[in-house]
Amino acid sequence: MKVILKSDVKKLGKKGDIVEVADGYARNFLFRQNLAVEVSKKSMEILDEEKLQMSLQEKQLEADAKQIKKQLESIVLEFKVKSGKDGRVFGSVSGKQITEQLLQQHNIKIDKRKIIHGQAINTMGYTDVQVDLYKNKVIGVIRVHLSA
Repeated sequence: MKVILKSDVKKLGKKGDIVEVADGYARNFLFRQNLAVEVSKKSMEILDEEKLQMSLQEKQLEADAKQIKKQLESIVLEFKVKSGKDGRVFGSVSGKQITEQLLQQHNIKIDKRKIIHGQAINTMGYTDVQVDLYKNKVIGVIRVHLSA
């Protein structure tokens, strides 16, 4: 029996996939758990409409990410840190601190896990921090300045 998956099913497929399964598995598990529907003309039309909506949503998310990237190009985040005689920094600036300051000062919300190579910054001066804004397609750069 051919079915359309309504959600991801382990070892079977992802949402929207059309797969061939045993009749009993479809009736007794997939349909009862509301994980799939039988392939029909109407269900195919609904699937096509959902794919179109997802495509439009993905394009909108990518456009939003590009807009945030443009905003980030003009931003420099300033951090005051304590340093020793030879310019060594006591402590460091983490990705969490960067995202918090970005939200407070510029009202741009970015998840700290989206920072690429999220190592703490512990050198004086300017440092560029890369941020994955949208599925590795749109990479933004945040300029961070550490001063004493």
